[in-house]
Amino acid sequence: MTSPLSDQLAAALSARAPLFERLAEEGTEAYRVFHGSAEGAPGLTVDRYGDALLVQTFHQALSADDLAAIESFYAKAYPGLPVIWNDRSAGNSRVSNELNAAQSEAAVLPREFSELGVNYRFQGRHEGQDPWLFLDLRAARRRVMAEAADKSVLNLFAYTCGVGVAAAKAGAKHVVNVDFSASSLAVGKDNARLNDLPIRVRFVKSDVFPALRQLAGQGQSKVVRGKRMPPFPPLEGRQFDLVFLDPPRYAKSLFGVVDLVNDYSALFNLALRTTAEGGTLICCNNVAQVAREDWVDQLQRSAKKIGRPVHSLEWIEPEADFPSPDGNPPLKVVLLRV
Repeated sequence: MTSPLSDQLAAALSARAPLFERLAEEGTEAYRVFHGSAEGAPGLTVDRYGDALLVQTFHQALSADDLAAIESFYAKAYPGLPVIWNDRSAGNSRVSNELNAAQSEAAVLPREFSELGVNYRFQGRHEGQDPWLFLDLRAARRRVMAEAADKSVLNLFAYTCGVGVAAAKAGAKHVVNVDFSASSLAVGKDNARLNDLPIRVRFVKSDVFPALRQLAGQGQSKVVRGKRMPPFPPLEGRQFDLVFLDPPRYAKSLFGVVDLVNDYSALFNLALRTTAEGGTLICCNNVAQVAREDWVDQLQRSAKKIGRPVHSLEWIEPEADFPSPDGNPPLKVVLLRV
């Protein structure tokens, strides 16, 4: 007798069958197989990354029965793929559940997978808590690859540089990835090495604010209001044909505050100044309570205020493995022609 959760997992897998067939044809073996918030189990997600399945819980830990149901169901659906469970229902979304020896070995084993013909690294558990590639951004990476040929690309808050590597694979002439985390950039460099890229991709370890100010030609002082700024790499001013902006919800440093709810414009205006006339700026906002029409209206007003109006815009919707019953997915991605 199947459990209610097993029935939900089966319904989700059946609904995705046409999508997974198309993804396989284009060289993609990473996707969400269960999206609990829209499919009956809020706080539970199951993602396939090549030859492993990553189960994550965000609201409460799995019961022994539910874990057994998940393992049993996917043992039949994906024979031989280990199930790696990361419980992130504790404070700060940190992984908190212990694994036995065999599970731990599977979780830390370095793996590779492909998406849209681009190769990436995966490890079920590592020093951080987030997977090394966010699968809901596949639609955005797909669009970047369609736009990138012969373009210069700036990838901001690059994390493990999935967008930058995809752009280079698609024929970009120059790619710069900017992120403050050395460990994330190290994975990005590994991702680049996994692919036969036609160019050498650049990786810049820096707070995004001083990087953008320098690229925008505004410069960055080493001392501000009597406070000595942390070290940052010097960059020459330049503009890019395509800029990708994917900031975290909130982050604070001596250089500035990232606040996607109250002050997206602080970053947006700088990113826009580094976008060439006639270029493309792709912006992301992953805060669910931010209404997308209000957000994009703010972007348009900010752009007009600094004399760089938006000529056209296009929403990039998550693909079908991230269903949204109300048509308002938490992740909002908009492409702006400026």
